[in-house]
Amino acid sequence: MSEHATAQSERSLIHVLRDLWLLMKPELTLLSVFTALASAFLAIQYPDGSQLIIFPLLAIGTLCVGGGAGALNQYMERREDGIMKRTQNRPLPDERITPMVAAAFGAGLILAGILILSMVNFLTAVLACSTAVTYLFLYTPLKKITIISTIIGAIPGALPVLIGWAAIQNMLSINSVTLFAILYYWQLPHFYSIGWIYRTDYSAAGYRMLPSIDETGRKVSRYIILNQVFLMVAGMSPALTGLVSIEYVPISIITGLAFLFFGRQFQHSLGTNSSALAARRLFFASLLYIPVIFSAMIIFKVS
Repeated sequence: MSEHATAQSERSLIHVLRDLWLLMKPELTLLSVFTALASAFLAIQYPDGSQLIIFPLLAIGTLCVGGGAGALNQYMERREDGIMKRTQNRPLPDERITPMVAAAFGAGLILAGILILSMVNFLTAVLACSTAVTYLFLYTPLKKITIISTIIGAIPGALPVLIGWAAIQNMLSINSVTLFAILYYWQLPHFYSIGWIYRTDYSAAGYRMLPSIDETGRKVSRYIILNQVFLMVAGMSPALTGLVSIEYVPISIITGLAFLFFGRQFQHSLGTNSSALAARRLFFASLLYIPVIFSAMIIFKVS
């Protein structure tokens, strides 16, 4: 084989691997891994050496299940992705990956992830399976049917914290519920801001998302503010249940108010040409919220 042909083959392999990685929706999947690991750390009451093996298994298993669900989601929505400008360059609509390969890749990843997590404990595997099932067979089809799909879709998005908690304690508790509530209420402003930015795309693809059918944005903004208020309450709840110390509360309040500030800015921008910009700022503010709040919980965790 010539030097040029070898180089071309290597580049092709790199491109294929890159496209398979993109099928896994890495931004969402890595967030799931982070929240699962953070939750597992918060669940530790009595550290011991056996827990060291749990964290790599949890990370790899969550990565596989989340990435596999992302790949199958893109397989199921490949036609719609080809319509929307935001997604038409994804591997499937751009025909860089065939549908059969994407489906096999996604299913294989999910099975591998569940198998890996079953090595931790049965409950962890069940929760991971529930994440994939609700994401693919509830949230994904409901996006074309009803605006409550976003509310339902926030459930699988919040399940990784329960997966992480169960990996350590092999049970759920009120503390794990508080972490679930934080991630659940955070997702709604996060996804409504994305929906508003790309509402024309979603409408063209036939999705019945609230931002694509609410022309004025008033309902969207009300739901954003409402869920940000719920998020502030949920954000303080780990201190009330004794998971973290009282020093965590000011950080939770300040972070919640900062996030709410961007929600209010979006609300005030409606009816002007700056609403998309305000929604984008809200989106980026949401990206900062989870790392800040979970890092604060880790720092102020009650030993």
